[in-house]
Amino acid sequence: MEKIRRNERMSAMMKVLSDSPNRIFTLSTFCDMFSAAKSTMSEDIDILRDVMNDFDLGRIETVTGAAGGVCYRPLVSRQKAKNFICDLSTQLSGPERVLPGGFLYYSDILSSPDTVRVMGEIIATEYCEAGADFVLTMETKGIPVAYATANALGIPLVIARHSSKVYEGSAVNINYVSGSGNIETMSLSRRAVKENQKALIVDDFLKGGGTARGMIDLMREFNVGIVGTAFVMETASPAKKRIQGEKSLMILKITDDDPASAIVAPAPWLEA
Repeated sequence: MEKIRRNERMSAMMKVLSDSPNRIFTLSTFCDMFSAAKSTMSEDIDILRDVMNDFDLGRIETVTGAAGGVCYRPLVSRQKAKNFICDLSTQLSGPERVLPGGFLYYSDILSSPDTVRVMGEIIATEYCEAGADFVLTMETKGIPVAYATANALGIPLVIARHSSKVYEGSAVNINYVSGSGNIETMSLSRRAVKENQKALIVDDFLKGGGTARGMIDLMREFNVGIVGTAFVMETASPAKKRIQGEKSLMILKITDDDPASAIVAPAPWLEA
C-alpha cells in the first residue's frame, strides 16, 4: 500500500470522527486504517485537537484506559451560540410571521438542515455532561431539532406519538392537557426505552408546557429519569409554565396580540 501522507490521514480521521460524534475510536482502529504507529497517530490527534480549539469547531477528546481512545464532540462555545441565535432571532422577528393564537411561523427554519444542525449542537453542548441515554420528542415538528441533538450527543432518538401504531407492538398510553387546554393522548412503544434510563426532552415550541408535562409523565410510567428539557422557542406569556428548569433558544414576545410588536429574542441564559 502506498504510504499515506499526514494531511491525508488527518483529513480522513476527522471525517470518521465527525460522522460519529461522541463515539470512542481506539487508536488501534486508526493505526490499522492508515498502517501507522500509535505514536504517529497520537501526534496527528494532538494537531487535530489544537485546530478544533483554535477555530471553535468542537472538541477532540482522548479517553484513557482499556476501553479508551479518541472521540469528537461537536460542542459550540457560548459566544458562537449567542451570535447564531441573535441572527436567527432577527430573521424571525416581524409581523409577517405571526399566526393566530400567538404562534409564529418558522417551519422554514426547522426545514433548513444547516440551521437545525447548529441548534441541535447548541442544545447538546448544554447537556453533554448530563448522561442522557436518549432524546425524547413529540411528533412531528420537533423531530428535526431532536434528531440533530441526538446525533450531536451520539445517542438514540425516541418519538412519542398521538396514537399507538400496530407495527410498534404494545404501547403505554397516557392522557395529558395540551397547551390549548384540550385532553389529548400520548403513546410510546414499551420497547422504545428501558427502565432506569435517562431522557433529554427536546421539542420545537413551549407555550403553556402541557405537552412537555405529558412527556415527563410518560417517562414516569417507564421509570425513566429526566435530565433536562430544551426547546427551540418559548412564549414569554404565560410566564408560569407547567414545567420548570427548561432551556429554550429563543423567547417570543407578542404584546396585546399586536402582530407589529412580535419580537423574538435570544434566551437569557445565552447571555450568561
